Amino acid sequence: MSIFGAMTTAVSGLSAQAAAFGNISDNIANSQSVGFKAVDTNFVNYLTLSTPTLNESGSVVARPDYSNNVQGAITQSTDPLALAISGQGFFAVSQAAGSTSGDVQNFSSQQYFTRAGDFSLDKNGYLVNGEGQFLDGWPVDTSTNIVNQTALTPIQVTQNTFQPIATSTINLSADLPATPTPGQPITSQVNVYDSVGNLHTVTLNWTQNAANDWTVAVSSPDNTSGTTIGSAEVKFGTTSGNAVSPGTIGSVGNATGAVTTSAFAAGQPADLTFTANFGNGPQSVALSLGNFGTGSGLTQYAGSSFNLLGINQNGVPQGNFSNLTISQQGDVVVNYDNGQSRTIAQVPITNFNAPDALQRQNGQAFTASSGSGNPLTNAVGSNGAGTLVVGSTESSNVDIATEFTKLIAAQEAYSANAKVITTADQLTQTTINMKQ
Repeated sequence: MSIFGAMTTAVSGLSAQAAAFGNISDNIANSQSVGFKAVDTNFVNYLTLSTPTLNESGSVVARPDYSNNVQGAITQSTDPLALAISGQGFFAVSQAAGSTSGDVQNFSSQQYFTRAGDFSLDKNGYLVNGEGQFLDGWPVDTSTNIVNQTALTPIQVTQNTFQPIATSTINLSADLPATPTPGQPITSQVNVYDSVGNLHTVTLNWTQNAANDWTVAVSSPDNTSGTTIGSAEVKFGTTSGNAVSPGTIGSVGNATGAVTTSAFAAGQPADLTFTANFGNGPQSVALSLGNFGTGSGLTQYAGSSFNLLGINQNGVPQGNFSNLTISQQGDVVVNYDNGQSRTIAQVPITNFNAPDALQRQNGQAFTASSGSGNPLTNAVGSNGAGTLVVGSTESSNVDIATEFTKLIAAQEAYSANAKVITTADQLTQTTINMKQ
């Protein structure tokens, strides 16, 4: 029985080394596959009989030894949307399940996970990696708050146009001279946007009536009811019982035309509001002059020169899609050619208690299994999740030199097992020939 047992054992050795050779071949072939995780081989011995006085040859079985949690080298990519995970975790991705007409894409209900982060935009605005997998993320609202952390959806850029925002506020910061040149009004201009994104110029003309007393006239050549919109009186220092520091706003009033003013309240905003019509209906704009009795915004101090420190407004023209960026925190940001940006999603990272027990799928992807545990999806860098390296990819964790060493060892072991079989065959023939 020992000769036949040895032959059986050697046959199992051939099978085990063939399996190891297959794993080595898979590793070498995928040494350049982005995010690939190598498969080593464990050899498991199975006994037939083993006692203190007798040991019969058993068999050996090859079992795969996965290295899904072993980091590959992170290398810089020419694609600014490429992502790599430094540390533990996987990207959640979806697989396509056919498409309907236009840019409507259907997806498989199965959730996949990968370390292959060579993402780029496809023709329909989805972030897709080189294996055709769609990056999933958490949708966010207009305030960049995550809508639902339990729902992962493929990230798609659908807002190719940034809608214009009509100007509703102008902030003025300036110092009026206490002794201006007589007969020369001080003029400042600001560009504002209407509801459809058209640009218009509003002019502020400042005229000193008396010491610490000014009139500001608001006008625009694009106002449909006439160039002049209205005016208001601005006084500095203590006025009408309003005790404030010299040079700061003490009152805003005596409004004319389409102008209204705010009542005095120490430390509160000193505003005047004008209403214009640029051809798309009435548009109210609040001109903020700072706060009553403070040195912010508009002041009047000694001198004869007007010092404009800043004038800005909150309107935005229409913008077209410029590019997409991803932050190290996982925020997916759409940038527009009007200088505006909008966060549309956040990329999380998914961990598993036993990542080596994940079920391997095509394209360097994995699915959860009973052995891996449930997916634990968290924000980048939190609760054990790794960090993002933007503009980079994770290379295969295969070490070619190590694989060649394993290849030589597998070849020698396979040849040795084959030699055992041929030797056992010769011994068997010798035993059979003994009866002749």
